[in-house]
Amino acid sequence: MSRKIEVVENDDGVVTRYSRHANGGGLVARGATVDESSFVGAATYVEADAHIGGGCRIGQGCWVDRAALIGELAVIGDDVHVGPGAVLGSNVRVGAHSRIGAGARVGEGARLHGDTLVPDGAFVASGARASRGASTRRQTRPSHRKMAA
Repeated sequence: MSRKIEVVENDDGVVTRYSRHANGGGLVARGATVDESSFVGAATYVEADAHIGGGCRIGQGCWVDRAALIGELAVIGDDVHVGPGAVLGSNVRVGAHSRIGAGARVGEGARLHGDTLVPDGAFVASGARASRGASTRRQTRPSHRKMAA
């Protein structure tokens, strides 16, 4: 049986303590919250201040970075990186080997097939579909400037 607490030291000598999630055995850092009804694969890391909602399934070998938020009933494939501060809405599906950039937003019910790249700060609309190997583009929001009369 594996240990309930794991200690990891990075290259800079910073030590992080992880506890194993009861459902799947994933490693959860102090300060992170993972609903007990969610499954977190054994080789997955959930960093401090991250939140995983109820009923999620997070695959093996994933990395949910600092302050990332994953909504309820999301399904994340194996070897996915969810960047720092990224937000994934409820009922999102992310295929294996995908990368969600820092601060990216993925709307409720979006479907991202395997090997999808969502750049830092990008927005994926609710219900959107991205095919295997797709790279979404960073969207800029139009500025609302007053026009001179």
